[in-house]
Amino acid sequence: MDKTIIGIDLGTTTTEVAVFRNQKAEMILNFNGSVVTPSVVGLDESGNMIVGEKARARYILEPERTAIEVKRKIGSGQPVRLGGETFSTMELSSFLLAYTRRYASQYLEEEITRAVISVPAYFDDIQRQEIVEAGKKAGFTVERLINEPTAAAMSYGIQHMEEESHILVYDLGGGTFDVTLLEMFDGVLEVKASSGDNCLGGKDFDERLIGWLCERFEEKHGVKLSKDVYAMARLKEEAEKCKIALSTQEEVMIQIPMLAEKDHVPLALEERISRGQFEELIADLIERTHRPMNVVLADSGVGRDELAMVLLVGGSTRVPLVSRDLEAFLGIKPVTEVHPDYCVAQGAAICAAMIAGELGEDGGLVMTDVNPYTLGIRTADYDDNDIMSVIIPRNVTIPVTRSDTFCTMYPGQRTVEVQVYQGESETASENHFLGNFLMEGIPENWREREKLDIAFTYNINGMLQVEATVVSTGKKANLTIDLMNAENGVEVRKDVSGWREAECSSAYRSVIRRAEKRLQSGTAEEKESIIILEDLLYRLKEAILEENELLADEIADDLEELLENPEK
Repeated sequence: MDKTIIGIDLGTTTTEVAVFRNQKAEMILNFNGSVVTPSVVGLDESGNMIVGEKARARYILEPERTAIEVKRKIGSGQPVRLGGETFSTMELSSFLLAYTRRYASQYLEEEITRAVISVPAYFDDIQRQEIVEAGKKAGFTVERLINEPTAAAMSYGIQHMEEESHILVYDLGGGTFDVTLLEMFDGVLEVKASSGDNCLGGKDFDERLIGWLCERFEEKHGVKLSKDVYAMARLKEEAEKCKIALSTQEEVMIQIPMLAEKDHVPLALEERISRGQFEELIADLIERTHRPMNVVLADSGVGRDELAMVLLVGGSTRVPLVSRDLEAFLGIKPVTEVHPDYCVAQGAAICAAMIAGELGEDGGLVMTDVNPYTLGIRTADYDDNDIMSVIIPRNVTIPVTRSDTFCTMYPGQRTVEVQVYQGESETASENHFLGNFLMEGIPENWREREKLDIAFTYNINGMLQVEATVVSTGKKANLTIDLMNAENGVEVRKDVSGWREAECSSAYRSVIRRAEKRLQSGTAEEKESIIILEDLLYRLKEAILEENELLADEIADDLEELLENPEK
């Protein structure tokens, strides 16, 4: 296997790549001789995919054939149209990653096939899986996903391994916000808690500017720009330039000649905006970072007065209001001890070097991390069959193993479907479904409900092992949800917990409720009908999810008949 492993910061706005050699993280130059590659992909007139600077340059001319800020849609399942073609966010991310692989191979003069890729700390497993798949499609073996704030902290920590302190990493990038609290001691970098907002970043600042400019333009000229794709693309370019300029200037003049037409007369945009006006536009967005910071402080048990440093990461932290707000909120002045744009890629490269064994026992950091979201299973009681029962709470240090004991729903139940979820809602189906398996061979106990132990083991590589054990017999069944491998094991049955979200008639809801109540009150004398009832109930929910009305009607009729005549 090729030895060199690179680190990639796949950002919303830009992408950077680094490698660890000569005992330091070195930034890799792309084909244009630049460290920074715009995270933009597009189609040219011939239908060929173009990436980076070339795609960015075409955005104003052909916005409908160019994709920007793809990272913000990762995990949403939303397709992206370029010209007349449709792509998934995974495919578009893979084009960008393939580009990084090609230029890294040229720069390092060897074929590069291994990478550590950074992701927002608050990405869930579905979003992380998409990044892994994009990496594979690009020709990489993805050795690890590393959380962006953790990578940034590693970039700082490798130069400060003797320090003992609590560090809050405030990572505000182009499209996502993460905050992570870490403890450093004796070369150990331990993540205590993470939180964030996957839809908050510098692009939202741009949007506020764009909205303000559109309002001003309409007031002056009576022309709405929001439906004009080309005008909006030009506004986006100028808004970003204006935002950057206002980080060092008190006032900026925005001028766009021939932005639109009215009665065949070209109209120009000319607006002057001050830093103060801009800060008023984005003040509530900056305030949105407070809640994740409070979550991290509460989950970690670390007080504001215990923070030794607030480390700024991400290009959007250059906005002066960010530092002033942080100092007022936390009572400590934030610092830029690492390069805000490069430190994540450098930290990913340091992690890559650790995996490759390029850092000696005395030459590298020891790193721990946490799971950013709660993990659990779907359970039921007499009133609710969609409960999220927590096995591993959020912000628990990984690797970790946790377990809990549950009971079958009714006496005589012979199989249990274990459904695994990730998320913070108390309602299971409102969280992300990760996988499921059947626990079969449960003793046919009609005297009492059988007990099952459910154990979760989650490791630093993103692999979740779920194991169910029948307490009375020791029989086991399990599921491995491997973030680094799309083959997550066989799903014996489809997850049907989302039926409530489907558009189903009140008749369906009524028969489902009645069937579930019958299952919970079943007796030994009814065991044959209970088994049939359980299967029909599952099949009805599956048909509702698949929007197969004919099949659902047929199964609902069968259920109705069984409920009314259980002896047949």
